[in-house]
Amino acid sequence: MQVLYPEIKPYRHELLAVSDLHNLYVEECGNPDGIPVLVVHGGPGGGCTHHDRCYFDPEKYRIILLDQRGAGRSTPHAELEDNTTTMLIADMEAVRVHLGVEKWILFGGSWGATLSLLYAQSNPDRVLGLILRGVFLCRERDLKWFYQGGASHVFPDYWKEFIKPIPPSEHDDFIQAYHNVLTGPNELAKMAAAKAWSMWEGQCATLRPCHDVLGHFTDPHTAVSLAAIETHYFVNKGFIRENQILENIDKIEGIPGIIVHGRYDMICPLDNAMELHNQWMSSELNIIRDAGHASREPGIVDALVRATKEMARRYADDYLNPA
Repeated sequence: MQVLYPEIKPYRHELLAVSDLHNLYVEECGNPDGIPVLVVHGGPGGGCTHHDRCYFDPEKYRIILLDQRGAGRSTPHAELEDNTTTMLIADMEAVRVHLGVEKWILFGGSWGATLSLLYAQSNPDRVLGLILRGVFLCRERDLKWFYQGGASHVFPDYWKEFIKPIPPSEHDDFIQAYHNVLTGPNELAKMAAAKAWSMWEGQCATLRPCHDVLGHFTDPHTAVSLAAIETHYFVNKGFIRENQILENIDKIEGIPGIIVHGRYDMICPLDNAMELHNQWMSSELNIIRDAGHASREPGIVDALVRATKEMARRYADDYLNPA
């Protein structure tokens, strides 16, 4: 079974101004002359972690990490103004140009898979390949599954804690209700809601309980941006049309894709990946029989590392062994 590569540190990092308001944290590590790969984190609002550098052979990849608007080390933290999907796609393209990358691989999980697909459909000539984990198509039914009724039947004990901050009169729309609290004036209520929102996601992310994953979700810095930005995006249906990704699948036909999805993913059920794969002829689907949603579950790690090795073999002659 494949495991993560040893931890490495970036050889370059910066805050890149993409507007009068937003500055994005960008870092590079690995081989400066290697195959460019962009890590597209989830959430939205989750931010990258040091573990995200470790899915790639650092001798073969130029590993680029980007914290999206309001997330991670980008500033202002948890900012919702000028924060839409179209802007995130434009930010990715701005980073590509800024770093002098002609084409790159996109490595995204959950919302990161959503955003990677949307970027690729907007900029297909800039994408070498896609490695996607825990596919999230961001349709109304996908949002309702996790935040209105679906996963609640699998985790009724965790759900009981999730609904506590919301009055019963608002239980018909938890995303809107949470958004109201998280954008309201009561700071104590906002912190409690952010913790409850993020804890629900963290508790459901793995097949077996994982303190490290839950700790990341409930870290106050992460919880605030994750809850605020996720509810902002989800009340706006991801700022995309219903079923937009599948309707535009022809735009990425021919781009190789490797999809990794846990069979017991309770955040983004397997039908998301199945429907994507069935319509995207140049993709392959790896269903991990003993995993849920999180990128750090052993079976998911194994499949993702195998995927990065496969992409490295595919593009070695172009980047590592040029004629």
